Amino acid sequence: MKVATFNINNINRRLPNLLAWLRSAKPDIVCLQELKATDGQFPLSAIEAADYHAVWRGQKTWNGVAILSRKGEPILTRTALPGDETDREARYIEAAVNGIIVACLYAPNGNPQPGPKFDYKLAWLKRLRTHAATFLKQDLPVVLAGDYNVAPTGLDIYPTRSWDKNALIQPKSRAAFAALIAQGWCDAIRMLHPKEPMYTFWDYKRNRWPRDGGLRLDHLLLSPQLAPRLTKAGVDRKVRSEDGASDHAPAWIVLG
Repeated sequence: MKVATFNINNINRRLPNLLAWLRSAKPDIVCLQELKATDGQFPLSAIEAADYHAVWRGQKTWNGVAILSRKGEPILTRTALPGDETDREARYIEAAVNGIIVACLYAPNGNPQPGPKFDYKLAWLKRLRTHAATFLKQDLPVVLAGDYNVAPTGLDIYPTRSWDKNALIQPKSRAAFAALIAQGWCDAIRMLHPKEPMYTFWDYKRNRWPRDGGLRLDHLLLSPQLAPRLTKAGVDRKVRSEDGASDHAPAWIVLG
């Protein structure tokens, strides 16, 4: 079973890119972030024509998350990350798909930092850890897939000082991600590619894609019950080079 995560950066604008990738890569389950579309603007007919079922939570202008499946209809279990009833941002959706729990997440960017946006990022990641711990207590087969907006280590960003003040690489951001891993989650991409950068994001600015100025922000974390099934993992870099591409490339895993 192939599971992928892809920050599509506007699903309607990138719909041709998404559909072409679905045809070529044939993932069984896909977590999408940054739909930048309301619930009613989600292109369900095009997704269904590509032989995928979908659940989603949209939001006007920004955010938005979805889970696609060609392994049957996803059974929706959550449309929000628990822990803050005042949080209205569409950043989390969860479903049971083909015997596993799939959590699709889009963590806050956190810039500028320090400030309220960075505080929100750290609080959101803390809520994620709290919720993730409940999965582990129940010993469930779970994948936490999405754009975490954290480059966990120096290996996950190209050699540069230009991002030093960015929220994506701050010590507190990295510590929050490390604390999640310390619960017992397996960073699938890094597990199978321990010494390669495996970038998933290249900013549109400053010629970063042509010079491979990338960061690894998109992660698939596996629960202890699911981790032994991991057989392959990768990033579909070529998707980033296409006309009209998102600034992210899909990251994926294969479970045996």
